[in-house]
Amino acid sequence: VSAVPGRGDMLGKVRPAIQQLLSVLPGDVRIGIIGGAGGSLVAPGGPRVIDSGFPDEFKPEAQEAIDILEDLQADSSGRDWFFVHPAGGFGAWNPGERTGKYRTGGDVIVTDADGESFISGADLAVAVLDEIENPQHVRGRFTVGY
Repeated sequence: VSAVPGRGDMLGKVRPAIQQLLSVLPGDVRIGIIGGAGGSLVAPGGPRVIDSGFPDEFKPEAQEAIDILEDLQADSSGRDWFFVHPAGGFGAWNPGERTGKYRTGGDVIVTDADGESFISGADLAVAVLDEIENPQHVRGRFTVGY
């Protein structure tokens, strides 16, 4: 599982690193990528979060994660993978507390009744472990939040 964000000194380096990793891993090894909210959809059928008032300062990082997702989607090797879009309010600036629950939203960002999108690092980790232990998104992506 890769949870490396393409920000700061890592901007522009994560995508090539994932490509290199995939080139040396055996084909039967499943890979998981923790991306960002930017590539998830705001509603069924689009548009993406990044195209809907997304802050400019986060767009390069979000685009790198989107590019990794598109690389996985274009891969014809048959390798299994999953890509997780955390909630929009996920990050080190908002660690949150473990609640022991989460919701998944397919391609659409998970929001609460007020339209807010959050998840703690601990609950995101549980969602990732649940996907590893009981795969529900074979060669696919999913969103996660409260």
